[in-house]
Amino acid sequence: MGLSICKKSLIFVQIILQLTFIHSAITPQSSTQFIRTSCTSTKYPRLCFSSLSIHANSIQTSPRLLATTALSVTLSSVKSAATQILKLSHAHGLPPRDVSALNDCLEELSDSVDSLASSISEMPKLRGHDFDLVMSDVQTWVSAALTDETTCSEGFQGKAVKGGVKAAVRRRIVNIAQLTSNALSLINRIAELH
Repeated sequence: MGLSICKKSLIFVQIILQLTFIHSAITPQSSTQFIRTSCTSTKYPRLCFSSLSIHANSIQTSPRLLATTALSVTLSSVKSAATQILKLSHAHGLPPRDVSALNDCLEELSDSVDSLASSISEMPKLRGHDFDLVMSDVQTWVSAALTDETTCSEGFQGKAVKGGVKAAVRRRIVNIAQLTSNALSLINRIAELH
């Protein structure tokens, strides 16, 4: 009889281990599929998926975690772009108008960083009776970040700025503007689902 209880316990442990293995094998796939499906509603679905799929384990299948992660990825990219543009602005031999355009862009990106950081800090508050107010704030800040990035990009249109500087900055700004647009789409989706 003692052997029977031992065997039953062993079988129970094996079942638990198998279920755990099956769950861990399915979860990343379902999380990745959730991200892929969610990204189809964005303007830049390939960029959305490539920037967020590496975070599938932490996102799982949560629209809120997906949007918050999109904001965090965007914020990190904006900071990185600002660092590169700052280095570029200190390059020797740049004409004053190029330096001025770079400095104006850095101001816009600083505002974008502030807006994105504010949005990230508000995302956990999207609950209860304040949902609509908090959502409105988040949408406004992310829209403002997108406007700041567009304004930066516009400073490099035309022939006023040298081609190499213009190309380097615009490439970075286009990428962060697309990331911001995707984050806003994912945030808007949460508002629609509420």
